[in-house]
Amino acid sequence: MTTFSSASVRTDMSELQRLKGLLPPELQSWVFVESSTAVDPPLITCEEIGRDEVEVQVDLVRWEQFALDQRNLLFWHEVGRIQNDTIPRDGWEMAALAIGLGGAVGELWVQDGVLLLLALGLSGFAGYRLYQKNNNEKRLQESIEADERSIALATRFGYTLPNAYKSLGSALKTLVEQTPKKRQRSKYEARLQALRRSAARAKAKAQASTPAPGTVKSSRQSENVFG
Repeated sequence: MTTFSSASVRTDMSELQRLKGLLPPELQSWVFVESSTAVDPPLITCEEIGRDEVEVQVDLVRWEQFALDQRNLLFWHEVGRIQNDTIPRDGWEMAALAIGLGGAVGELWVQDGVLLLLALGLSGFAGYRLYQKNNNEKRLQESIEADERSIALATRFGYTLPNAYKSLGSALKTLVEQTPKKRQRSKYEARLQALRRSAARAKAKAQASTPAPGTVKSSRQSENVFG
């Protein structure tokens, strides 16, 4: 039993090191990759852990169920979020909202109109920022943009464009199949549809730029951009 546990630890560490190697060189000094310790964690996510430091957290138990190429593209999706500066941060908004509301209630008693307006203004601004951060459409668009980044990163690390689209597409299909919650599943489905549209554009661009002598061969290749 001990041997099995040790082997599992070595496997986990090996995978974390492998993922670390998939980081672009400019990110390797301040982005860390760790196994998630949360209860029922997401498959993979990232968060700011300190000033100018980000941690990518992976649920290694579920992670092993995905093929290597699928893992790579899902990992690069998180890297894309980091590059796009759309990762979650410990915000000041909740504290500001509480202070503003508390101040507003207090000023009702002392009847100071200026301070009341300031407290209400702080609450309104903090509430608006919270709405922006949790807006579903905005978060979905950020995920779609991170998917585009992941495709670009894959080609940077040696993937052909067709294989990059196929790997991310199959990973999203698997997530759709594995996700019981309708809201989360619909987000994966929306990303999958956006990826299909992106692949179609890439296919059209590849066909348009194909020289005449190689039209047949390149056309066949472009048909495989997305399966």
